[in-house]
Amino acid sequence: MQKALRVYLNDHLVGAAANVQLALRTAGSQRGTPLGRELDAIAAQISADYAALVEIMRSVGVTPRRTFAWLGRVGERLGRLKLNGRLVRGSELSTLVELEALRLGVLGKLQGWRSLSVVAERDPRLDRERLRALEAAALRQAEVLTGMCVAAAVLLGPA
Repeated sequence: MQKALRVYLNDHLVGAAANVQLALRTAGSQRGTPLGRELDAIAAQISADYAALVEIMRSVGVTPRRTFAWLGRVGERLGRLKLNGRLVRGSELSTLVELEALRLGVLGKLQGWRSLSVVAERDPRLDRERLRALEAAALRQAEVLTGMCVAAAVLLGPA
């Protein structure tokens, strides 16, 4: 059981690290735009959730593997190498794809908190109330990102 939990948490650490990097980069690229302020808030929340995951890992005796976090960051950077219809700079398509990827990361995190809540029923080292609060926060983040995706998608159609 402990080995499975260690693997599970470190796998989520990879995704969390990638989503932190994506959130920070997307927020930076949107600074000064209508999405900028909301993305700054989302990036701060995603970063705080990463710290919460590390704290939870330690509370159950799981050492966060730095190489896993590093892999997540590298994976996010490799994800930037996508075609967006432009060679050098981003486009409206880049913004939409990045927002969708952020939302998927948040949904993965949401499911992680839900799964840990199930484990918490049998493992007193996990704080069920904290996990519920993290789950509620992830739901709010997903809702905000859904609205941002819709707003960004509107820009794709004909003028």
